[in-house]
Amino acid sequence: MKNFFRQFLVEDWVTTLLSLPILVLCGCAYYLPGGGPKVPATLLTQSAWINIGYLFLIALVALYIGNRLLSRPTKGLFWSFVVVFAVSMLAQVVANIPFIKRFGFEAVFFSVIFGLLIRNCFRIPEWLKPAIQGEFFIKIGVVCLGATILFRDFVAAGSLALVQGCVVISCVWFFAYLLSRRLRVDEASAMTLSSGVSICGVSACITAAGVANTDGKRLSYIVSVVLIIVVPMIYLMPYLAKLIVPLLTDDVATQNAIAGAWIGGTVDTTSGVGAASAIYGEEANKIAMIVKATQNVLIGVVAFCIATYLASKSADGKIRRPSLRIVWDKFPKFVLGFVLASLVFSLLQQNGIFPDFEARKLTETALAKRFSGFFFSLAFVCIGMDTRLKDIVSKDNRNILYAFLTAQCFNIVVTFFVAWLLFGVI
Repeated sequence: MKNFFRQFLVEDWVTTLLSLPILVLCGCAYYLPGGGPKVPATLLTQSAWINIGYLFLIALVALYIGNRLLSRPTKGLFWSFVVVFAVSMLAQVVANIPFIKRFGFEAVFFSVIFGLLIRNCFRIPEWLKPAIQGEFFIKIGVVCLGATILFRDFVAAGSLALVQGCVVISCVWFFAYLLSRRLRVDEASAMTLSSGVSICGVSACITAAGVANTDGKRLSYIVSVVLIIVVPMIYLMPYLAKLIVPLLTDDVATQNAIAGAWIGGTVDTTSGVGAASAIYGEEANKIAMIVKATQNVLIGVVAFCIATYLASKSADGKIRRPSLRIVWDKFPKFVLGFVLASLVFSLLQQNGIFPDFEARKLTETALAKRFSGFFFSLAFVCIGMDTRLKDIVSKDNRNILYAFLTAQCFNIVVTFFVAWLLFGVI
């Protein structure tokens, strides 16, 4: 019996199990004051500090229990986590400054930057190391992310948006992956990059990295590239749409549909899609957000396919048909947590247990999204603290940049033709 329980004392299982009480808390969000704890945009109010206290306590308890179950040292964990948490909160506040928020930079970007500054300007003392556990926080964040993916988004998106999502993601993912491998980018990083450029930016990168076991330094670089490139894309895509789409049709409604589908399929972050499509017009904005929601939903499908592929890969790199036992042993268990969270929250919403509080939004999934972003921010502080700048400017990382830029150009062209065909011709 002891051996049976020992198999669950690995990080994948432990992080999945620790995510369950957080998801239960999300499920009770409707009854919590203010819909549950919020990541503060300012430090100047009493409610902000109360929310900070709740978030600190939840994350600290999860980290402490996780260390105990994984037989990791707990001595000095508290003060180490205080620093990681404080840097994460600073990143959240900076990302919410109106001037910065307008450019679409997310909190994880500043989490990486601040972590890098600490790592490369100062020596990381031993007492600060116990809480620097990027993968631990990422896996909890991925499971929480699953609760934000609802089946009804497939239905709401409509058949055309779903077809576009499947076609574009398939074409762009394989193009980016093959190009990355040709440029000698390692397999895990290539999968992470391909997922980010083809699906939904940061969330896709983080999820794919967790499945493919991507090196934290590479992940921080890829996420930084995604968040930097999205800034010019916010202004480039509506400009291209206004320049090209009117040449295809004189019908304004069709122009809005094509432009919205094009923008929604190419800009890599949800906030970026919202900003870029709003520049084009209100009707295009609606189509763009639907298309983006569809691609967000498909992240689970892609993660599952990556995990299955890697589980079926033998030691010599050949793809075989292993037994179900081998696939199960190699399969990352937190991906199952992601899928189950999506399934449970979708069923609860479908049966009216989670009612909409406004415009098809759920209090429960909103809280899950906040927790997901919060744990991702903690993770990237840790990744930044564990990365030297000389690793960022290495030749391998330059190849990642070349691959990403080329794949993004390919994405713009392919998505344009698919959007025109589906929303302009069909």
